[in-house]
Amino acid sequence: MMKVSSVIKLNLPKIKELTDAQIAALEQTAEALHTEVVQTQVFPRDTGNLQNESTFVDTSKSKQGKVSIVSSTPYARRLYFHPEYHFHTDENPNAKGKWYEDWLPGGREADYCTNAFKRIYRRLTGI
Repeated sequence: MMKVSSVIKLNLPKIKELTDAQIAALEQTAEALHTEVVQTQVFPRDTGNLQNESTFVDTSKSKQGKVSIVSSTPYARRLYFHPEYHFHTDENPNAKGKWYEDWLPGGREADYCTNAFKRIYRRLTGI
């Protein structure tokens, strides 16, 4: 019978650094997605209030692994869930309802957030 023993030493400061980088990368990924959606000009736009001042990234739960892009206007929900509306395309030529659908699973940009997170995390950690 062979006797084997091992010692494991955790580098706790490095683990904390990597965990903090995950949180920062998550927050920056949400900001990148918001910027991407604005730049593709899919938000319905009249005054620009919805896409600019009233839509923001909520990072209050980022330490639990959750960030949200929030539109705080009372009409955002109505516009988002009614793609049959006739959206003016003077300001944003690609304006439509369900403006995030291209970045959701099954959409043509579905890998955007995964790829952005990887890129940002690598930049932050050097890994």
